[in-house]
Amino acid sequence: MHTTIENVTDRIRVRSSISRAAYLQRLENAASNRKPRSSMGCSNLAHGMAACDATGKQALAADYSANLAIITAYNDMLSAHQPYEHYPARIRDTARAAGANAQVAGGVPAMCDGVTQGREGMELSLFSRDVIALATAVALSHDMYDAGLYLGVCDKIVPGLLIGALNFGHLPAVFVPAGPMPSGLPNKEKAAVREAYAAGTADRSQLLAAESASYHAPGTCTFYGTANSNQMLLEFMGLQLPGSSFEPPGTLMRDALTEAATLRALDITHLGNRYTPIGRIVDERCIVNAMIGLLATGGSTNHTIHLIAIAAAAGISINWQDFADLGSVVPLLASVYPNGAADVNQFHAAGGIGFVIAELLRNELLHDDVPTILGEGLHRFTQKPSLGDTGSLQWRDGAASSADRSVLRTVADPFQTDGGIRVLDGNIGQAVTKVSAVQTQHQSIRAPARVFRSQEALLEAFEAGTLEGDFVAVVTHQGPAANGMPELHMLSPVLGTLQNRGQKVALLTDGRMSGASGKVLSAIQVSPEAQEGGMIGRICDGDIVQINAQDGLLLVDADLTQRPAAAQASADVTGVGRELFRLFRDNVSPASRGASIFSALS
Repeated sequence: MHTTIENVTDRIRVRSSISRAAYLQRLENAASNRKPRSSMGCSNLAHGMAACDATGKQALAADYSANLAIITAYNDMLSAHQPYEHYPARIRDTARAAGANAQVAGGVPAMCDGVTQGREGMELSLFSRDVIALATAVALSHDMYDAGLYLGVCDKIVPGLLIGALNFGHLPAVFVPAGPMPSGLPNKEKAAVREAYAAGTADRSQLLAAESASYHAPGTCTFYGTANSNQMLLEFMGLQLPGSSFEPPGTLMRDALTEAATLRALDITHLGNRYTPIGRIVDERCIVNAMIGLLATGGSTNHTIHLIAIAAAAGISINWQDFADLGSVVPLLASVYPNGAADVNQFHAAGGIGFVIAELLRNELLHDDVPTILGEGLHRFTQKPSLGDTGSLQWRDGAASSADRSVLRTVADPFQTDGGIRVLDGNIGQAVTKVSAVQTQHQSIRAPARVFRSQEALLEAFEAGTLEGDFVAVVTHQGPAANGMPELHMLSPVLGTLQNRGQKVALLTDGRMSGASGKVLSAIQVSPEAQEGGMIGRICDGDIVQINAQDGLLLVDADLTQRPAAAQASADVTGVGRELFRLFRDNVSPASRGASIFSALS
């Protein structure tokens, strides 16, 4: 194992020793105090199995077989989640054939950031993660289940499900993906039309046609954003079947993988001799592996927030410095849009996650000695599923080499020698930047600030033609305490257009940009945020701001401590349910601590 990875893992273990021990004690208490369903009151049990068929009632009443909880994020507005509509029936049939039972224990909300971009609803997006965790807890609180199957793909859904599952850490958990939609309009062509629309050289009909040709069918969007980063992380964490993330929906292989996930969950309950609770799988090594997977593939910056919250749910404390130190030794092995031209279907065809895991293991850049849903050893996740002549699922060795070096490379010949995500620090605070898609000449800037309190104000300045010369766009009051920390993707085409014109531009914000962060240098998730008195809120127009991704610097040529804190955003926010989330805004932790309402509990 590489020394730096060993050192980071060890310091996380030491830092987390008290909270992790307390978590494991809770897990053991829940497991040892677990009472069989047969000990439930007759009325309680009758309610729980009233909708089951006769065979299911007999199994549940006798307490001799497993009962699986299906936690589903199905809705048919999200293309990524539409395929889940028929999963419960397949899972129930598979469980029944194995002599067990499965029930939809509950549904969790699942919103689409693509729909809410630039709209008021985006201010609920990040908070939906913690709502999903709460909804998962409600579903599992019936205490009728021996393991969970988690059906979710997109941005906040998987982290929320993970947080919820980890709070029932004595139960085994298997995550079940749905797969990406077929490749449509290439992502770079879509981005070019967006920039043309921003520049006024394409009209709305052309833009809608391009967007519809890109997002066009059931399945996950094919760029490497947060949703697909989620799927990668689940395989790196050993919680999702190998090679299952990017198999398309509606195929015989997808059906076989769903059935195999069901059987795997049944195989690792406490009723057998392979009991593997999720709280034991997700330890310090598992979290470090997830961080390494994120860095090696150039995944979503959202996970510099989500992984902190996920780890905390298992009693593990990580921080942005851990990401930075791991990133200094983990090379970038994948080039997938927005980091390159390929989409996730091409990534999968080139060797996919299995190849990346194998390559990192070969070079001692991952922990192999970890528990997974398949047993001990992450090396099992280098395997690739296939269908035999009879349609049965089989496993074989994954690709030994990349099938496309423009998409996947080796540690000896990476796209970058360090990870695609870096941490910035200075007198403004701490921030994250994703440079895997940013050309080297654009990875640093020193220019006057142009300050805005919303992305709408910046867009208005662009429309008015006042964004001239080189500048750093400082967009404040976009953090979790101010307005829920929305993604600011409406700014990407505008800033990209200005950069195309030859201007040197960058973005500095306490908001998010997520996995689709593109070619413009962006220092995001600034902590402390403006709403909490952070220095970003004290920057004024004309202050000289320096962002240097190469050296990790985030500076302003002014003594901000001598300036008053910025006025706070209004607490009385209404519309699309935002008034219901004031409790979240008032109690959320900083982005650097996971932007979570649960932080006080961990």
